[in-house]
Amino acid sequence: MHNRDLMSARYAVESGYEFRKWVGVIPALQFLPEWKIKVIPPFGGAIARFIVVSEFGNISVYLDAYDELGCMDHKPYWEIYPGADGQDPDRFWMNETEELIAGIKKALDRLKPKDVL
Repeated sequence: MHNRDLMSARYAVESGYEFRKWVGVIPALQFLPEWKIKVIPPFGGAIARFIVVSEFGNISVYLDAYDELGCMDHKPYWEIYPGADGQDPDRFWMNETEELIAGIKKALDRLKPKDVL
């Protein structure tokens, strides 16, 4: 693709997914100081994505605003994987930021060996 084609395609995605709208809607997250956060591109239909990096493993987090990656009654939600049980993802409504952070903490704690807890 030529640069102009790429710019046109990017504009279509940004417009279609209302990126500018979401800048004003997505709530701020208060991460724990010891967490390392790796921001990654929002592939696969997510509005935002990041990974919480731990020495024992990583937790993937994304924001789905259009029910493209799961089904949450057409309301924006965060999904973390793996979730607290280690197998299934956990989901939180977009504004449940405290619950999201607590869910990530539980999922990270599950990754730690028993002697580290």
